[in-house]
Amino acid sequence: MTRLTTTGHPQARRAIRALSLPGLIRLVTEIDDNGPISRRRGSLQSAFDDLGAPQLRHAIDRAREFGLLYGDEHERVRYRLTDSGEDLAEVYDTAARWARAHQFPTVASDFVTRVQHTLDLLGHAPALAHAADRIGDASGLLVPRGAVLDREAIAALDGPQSVLAAWLKAHAYVLHHTALHSSLVVDEWEPAA
Repeated sequence: MTRLTTTGHPQARRAIRALSLPGLIRLVTEIDDNGPISRRRGSLQSAFDDLGAPQLRHAIDRAREFGLLYGDEHERVRYRLTDSGEDLAEVYDTAARWARAHQFPTVASDFVTRVQHTLDLLGHAPALAHAADRIGDASGLLVPRGAVLDREAIAALDGPQSVLAAWLKAHAYVLHHTALHSSLVVDEWEPAA
């Protein structure tokens, strides 16, 4: 559990909150799963019909700021993921797999909710690691958002935490960017629909 502490730094928590934006999660995973979005009329709106235009625009702006998305006005492809975006999609997939395996935050949660809440949980890593050490053989640990995790689930968090910590280390400019814009990051966390 010692590696969990790396995502607990305040600067890392701000970056995690910025990466937890539901529209950003949808944008990155949609492109990762289905390929680049073409310039064909209506393809952007049809791919994200569950997001309002302001949410989608904000997600695109964030993705560009973080170097996750590439778009060129003169190419057939409107938006595609950069290598950094593809790596973040792997972080999201790893978080969702852990959450699905441990029914976090609930059994019926959707992909975006699972990713968002798992990343949020990783942002509380130091307190979680300390509490896990104290519970011993207790049946579970109450974590942020009211879920209860057993020791196996807490130990398995090492997987998503390692992938997230490696992404943050490899893309330190996101940490720097969110530190510069920290007042915005605090306000933009929103629960998944």
